[in-house]
Amino acid sequence: MAKRWINDLTTQDVTPEHAFLNRRQILAGMGAGAIAGFGMPAMAETLEPNSFEDITNYCNYYEFGTGKDDPARNAHTLTTSPWSVQIDGLVDNPGDYALTDILDKMTIEERIYRFRCVEAWSMVVPWNGFELADLLTMAGIKPEAKYVAFETVLRPDEMPGTRFPVLDWPYVEGLRLDEAMHPLTLMATGLYGKPLPNQNGAPLRLVVPWKYGFKSIKSVVRITLTDSQPPTSWNKANAGEYGFYSNVNPTVDHPRWSQATERPLGGGLFAGKVPTRMFNGYDEVASLYDGMDLARNF
Repeated sequence: MAKRWINDLTTQDVTPEHAFLNRRQILAGMGAGAIAGFGMPAMAETLEPNSFEDITNYCNYYEFGTGKDDPARNAHTLTTSPWSVQIDGLVDNPGDYALTDILDKMTIEERIYRFRCVEAWSMVVPWNGFELADLLTMAGIKPEAKYVAFETVLRPDEMPGTRFPVLDWPYVEGLRLDEAMHPLTLMATGLYGKPLPNQNGAPLRLVVPWKYGFKSIKSVVRITLTDSQPPTSWNKANAGEYGFYSNVNPTVDHPRWSQATERPLGGGLFAGKVPTRMFNGYDEVASLYDGMDLARNF
């Protein structure tokens, strides 16, 4: 069931890159109505997407290097077609699904989302993709499933960064099932109406806009439904700094820097920091964490 989250955009907004680049104001997100099934009131907001160049040249994708410009320089080596996704675990229809077959069954939407990196910088990205909930429903979710685990492709011959033990490869991530099924949770296949560039996680990546960016795993090749909390790469690397939830939270600092503010990219040399918002401004997800100690479950 696509389109449960309403973008306040017209078909004119979905088009070519120059249309975005020439526009100074684009209304995004929650302006048109409520979020179906969640009953949350709508709020109008004006977002200005970063340029295609900003988004594609300032990336974290350590499989292609740890510098911000390394992915743009090195990720062309990744073969993204053909592509398949293994869906297994607690599902009714496990198997290897060709991406082309998946896309035939999905409704591609445009979502302009805020993106907040754990490193305290941010940008606004016009994604194209489909709701993860639709893919999981297609696979059939067994009642025992409580979590969803994700895995990035691992091809050392094509991914030069994986020749170094920066992390325990392959990169893995996870969500609670209710987080995965939320209408905001997207599987992105493009940005600015173009196919997703390799450095941004082609051909298929997760986007969870209320969490720090590293939760939005790139180049997904496996999705596993499970009844136990799955391991995640940064949590395995340093559990004291990177929690399983990693919700954007200005009241819980990273041990080595504040999360109270962020530096929007593309604002020029004299652009200052701005306050970070709880859940990156996506208040409609707050009910997912009712009763939780978000300082302890960071």
